[in-house]
Amino acid sequence: MNDANPDPLPPAAEPAAIRTEREAQADASIEAPIAVTGGAPDAPRRLLPADLRVPWGWRDLLWFLLFAVISNFVLGMLVELAAIALFHAPKPDISGDNVNPAVVIIAQALWFGATILYLRAVVRVRTAEPFWRSIGWRGLPGSEHGARAVALGFVGAGAVMAVVVSLLGQLRQDNGQLPIEKLFNSRLSVVLLMSLGILVAPLVEETIFRGFLYPLLARRFGVPVGVVVTGLLFGAMHGPQLWPAYTQIGLMMLVGVVLTWVRARTGTVTASYLMHLGYNSLLFLGFVIATGGLRHFTAGT
Repeated sequence: MNDANPDPLPPAAEPAAIRTEREAQADASIEAPIAVTGGAPDAPRRLLPADLRVPWGWRDLLWFLLFAVISNFVLGMLVELAAIALFHAPKPDISGDNVNPAVVIIAQALWFGATILYLRAVVRVRTAEPFWRSIGWRGLPGSEHGARAVALGFVGAGAVMAVVVSLLGQLRQDNGQLPIEKLFNSRLSVVLLMSLGILVAPLVEETIFRGFLYPLLARRFGVPVGVVVTGLLFGAMHGPQLWPAYTQIGLMMLVGVVLTWVRARTGTVTASYLMHLGYNSLLFLGFVIATGGLRHFTAGT
């Protein structure tokens, strides 16, 4: 044995406590929000702000769009056939004259449920994290100083936005009856539409647009582009309900941009949801007041 030249030993492993501390410091350094403003290719996931660090990608978006189109058609057809078979209802064509509001609303509600279940399945496959947190539903900023007050502030901001949008819409009246107005032809249809518009639509639409779509656009094209494009697509989705009222469609796109900006600014879908909730609630409340609590409601209003 040559004791003068012993074989070099491997370096001693760091104690687990030191290694854990260093890893925690490294994780903390990447948790800090990083401004994404350029149009460069997708940044590595670890370099993204926490609210853009989502496990799904563009292929998942394409599959979702395909599912959304097919499921909308299939569910609408099934509800229509069931209504015709059970109640001899007319075909629920929202752009035609024979509109059955209950059928249209029920089909829309079923489609909302199907899209949430599909997104849940996608997230479940991609990550073990809880669905709602993965899709962007996090706590409100500043809620440690009073969660209820912060939440009411966002709801109130949405209500104010509804007033502003309504006033802007009055500046230019589009001729003709809008397709969505044909759903307001009975007290029952108004109650169903209010339930869908307040209890379901804000949650599902915010999850789809601000939770699922926005992070993909923002991390690929930058936050400003992501905010604008998401808002425009949100308004375009409501286009068939408002066609051909270009003013109303444009205002809905503006609403979409504002909601997405709030989502980007706060880092949570919860904020944009509360604003969306306040916006829809104020609009329906205004309708109820205008019709005397629906007591003076007449078909075709």
